[in-house]
Amino acid sequence: MKHHLKPSRLSLRDVLGVGAVGLRARRARVVLSALGIAIGIATMVAVVGLSESSRADLMAQLDRLGTNLLTAEAGEDLEGNRIKLPKSAVAMVERVGPVLHATAAADIDARIRRSDLVPQERSAGVIAQAVHLDLLTTLGGEVDQGSWLTPAGERLPTTVLGSVAAQRLGVNRTGETIMMNNTRVVVVGILRPLELVPTLDRVAMVGFPAAEQHFGFDGHPTTVFERSTDAAVEDVWAILPRTISPGNEAGVKVSRPSDALAAKAATNEGLTTLMLGLGAVALLVGGVGVANTMVISVLERRQEIGLRRALGATRHAIRLQFLTESLLLSGLGGITGALLGTATTYGFAHAQDWTAVVPPWSLAGGLAATLLIGVLAGLYPAIRASRLHPTVALNGT
Repeated sequence: MKHHLKPSRLSLRDVLGVGAVGLRARRARVVLSALGIAIGIATMVAVVGLSESSRADLMAQLDRLGTNLLTAEAGEDLEGNRIKLPKSAVAMVERVGPVLHATAAADIDARIRRSDLVPQERSAGVIAQAVHLDLLTTLGGEVDQGSWLTPAGERLPTTVLGSVAAQRLGVNRTGETIMMNNTRVVVVGILRPLELVPTLDRVAMVGFPAAEQHFGFDGHPTTVFERSTDAAVEDVWAILPRTISPGNEAGVKVSRPSDALAAKAATNEGLTTLMLGLGAVALLVGGVGVANTMVISVLERRQEIGLRRALGATRHAIRLQFLTESLLLSGLGGITGALLGTATTYGFAHAQDWTAVVPPWSLAGGLAATLLIGVLAGLYPAIRASRLHPTVALNGT
């Protein structure tokens, strides 16, 4: 009675053991090969993490600032002249039911200088505007130094500077004076940056009555700011031009400042796609490095392969050995890259005062890509090793 011997199967522990032999014997080569994989994975994880962190910060800004602010600006006529909005524009907007706040600002003809020693033609790149007292409430702005205009102060030659305007004029504290045309004006406040309306950061603001008394302002606003309920934003947008300027609604341009932050988030998505492509290229280069390492490993270990085959190792066992070695090599690079990418994301987010966000899918996707690279890179060397004849392999030819 004949008994056919069946080849024994390698346990998972044995497979990992024989797969790690080549890695332990050639540590320098392993580190360099894994580095290519690590760079690719780190790039992809960091790009996704930083993009998501930036987007989360933008969304937090939108939640904090609100998306219900609309601005209506005076356009130009056929001759290119600025159209004048009615003096009653704010009052008419406030009559619309869903409107919560409405205010206005207006450009005034005043050259701004640090002092009377500076020639009028050498302005500091700061413009002057007349504003209502409720401007700060409507825009959600905050005073950094000093105070906002008061009912008494809006009639006096006093001003509140935007953050950029204060820097350009060299005003570091309240109580200092600047020149607006030939009028000396006292700085009573400096604002923090206005994220929704950054153009006001470069403005010196005075009250409507003071602008009319000291700078020949005619009282017509150039910009109307309006906040409504979130649900009514689109409806208010549709009627705002004809509410502000009945019969000439084409001369009123309405925009939503929060759209700029939303557009920035969309831009980040496009940049993320581009950077992910670069990370994929780096990962591909790393995979080629792993494949090269495995091919060289097979050539250098022909006698080892021949000896194992002579001792009874099957072709399947040889294939499994080198495929496992390739997977371990890629996995080492993938784990290292994931850790580096995560650390980079948290470090940069902390420096930018963002909330660090590393999506779990980016880590899982990176590790899955690593395993796929390991399989593809090790498949050909593993098949080549398994096809070596024991006698030829032992002879080293």
